[in-house]
Amino acid sequence: MKKIPWKWLVLALALLLVAGGVLRALGARKAQQAALAETSSAKAQSVAELAASDVVKAELRELQRGLPISGSLKAVSSALVKARIAGELQGLTLREGDAVQAGQVVARVDPTEARARLKQAEEQAGSAKAQIEIAQRQWTNNKALVDQGFISQTSLDTSRNNLAAAEANHQAAMAAVDVARKGLDDAVLRAPISGVVSQRLAQPGERVAIDGRVLEIVDLGRLEVEATLAPADSIEVRVGQEATLQIEGSGRPVLAKVVRINPSAQAGSRGVLAYLAVADATGLRQGLFAQGTLATGRASTLAVPLAAVRTDKPMPYVQLVEGNKVVHRTVEPGVRGEAGKESWVAVNGLPAGATVIKGHVGPLREGTLVKFTGEAPMSKTAPKP
Repeated sequence: MKKIPWKWLVLALALLLVAGGVLRALGARKAQQAALAETSSAKAQSVAELAASDVVKAELRELQRGLPISGSLKAVSSALVKARIAGELQGLTLREGDAVQAGQVVARVDPTEARARLKQAEEQAGSAKAQIEIAQRQWTNNKALVDQGFISQTSLDTSRNNLAAAEANHQAAMAAVDVARKGLDDAVLRAPISGVVSQRLAQPGERVAIDGRVLEIVDLGRLEVEATLAPADSIEVRVGQEATLQIEGSGRPVLAKVVRINPSAQAGSRGVLAYLAVADATGLRQGLFAQGTLATGRASTLAVPLAAVRTDKPMPYVQLVEGNKVVHRTVEPGVRGEAGKESWVAVNGLPAGATVIKGHVGPLREGTLVKFTGEAPMSKTAPKP
C-alpha cells in the first residue's frame, strides 16, 4: 500500500477548516436576518395606546369667527408741552412717571426779556397817549380860532386828522402791550391735560427756542390699539365689534372694542387702520404690543381642533382612527374660529362623526394599531368621500 504524502494531509485539513468557517458564517448571517425580520414584524405590528381624551369627533360646531389683529397701545389723549417764547428754562422738576393735573405749572422760561418788552410797549403806549392830548388841545384851539375867523377851515381839518392819527397810534401801542403781556404769561408753562409724564425732553438751565419741546404727557386712563388690517379683512370689520387681546408682559386677557375705522387705506401697503378702545387699562402702558382675535361673526360647520390638522406632508391632513388603525386623510381647511377655549377650523374631506386624533399626540405612522387605555369613544367609520 502506497503511503500518502504528509503535505496532502495538511492541505486536506486546511480545506476542512475553511469549509467549517464558511458554514459557521452562513449560519450566523441567517440568524441575524431572522432576528431582523422578527424585529421588523414587531415594529409593523406596534400598537399605539390612546386615551379617550386623545381623540375628538368631527362634528358640526358653532364657531366664533375671528380675525387676527395686532398693534401697539396708544393713549387717546397725549400732549407735548412746548416753550412759547425763547429763553432759559427754569423750575423744571418733573421727571418720567410723575403725575400732573391740567393747568399745573410744570416749568418757566426766564421772563427777563418778556418783562422788558412789556415795559417797552407800555412806555410806547404812554407816549402815544401824550400825543393824543397834544393833538386834542391843538384841535380845540384851532376850532375856537376858526369860529373867530382867524384861521381857515383847512387848518381845522388838519388838526382833526392829527388827532385821529394820534388816537390810532395809541390803540396800536395798547395792542402791542397786550402782545407783550401775553408773552410774559407764556413764560409760565402749564400742563394742558391731566396724566403722567412720559418724556422729559429738556433740562433746567437749557435755552429753549420757540416751540422747543419740554415734556410729553399721556393720559393712561384711556388706551386704544391701532391695528392695521389687510384690505380683504377690513371689509368684515365694523364699529362695535369686540376683540380679546393679549398684552405684552401681561398674563390676563384684555377686552377691546372697535371705536373708529379709518375711511382711507394707507398709501403703498393699502392697509386700513382700525382703532380699538381697551376696556380696562389698569396697569397697562403706552407702547406695549397687543395681539389677539377680533370677533367678526359666527359659522356652523364641520370642524376639528386646529392643532389636529397636520402640515408635515405636501397637503394638510388629519389622523383618524378607523377599524382600530391609524388612517391619514387629506383635508381642505376652511374658516377658523373659537369654540369654548379652543381654536377650531372647518374642514372638507371628512365624514361627520369621524374619530380624529388630537394634535398633542404627535405623528403616527399610517396603519399603526390603536388601543384605547380606557373606554373607547364611539367612532363612526365611513367610506372616503
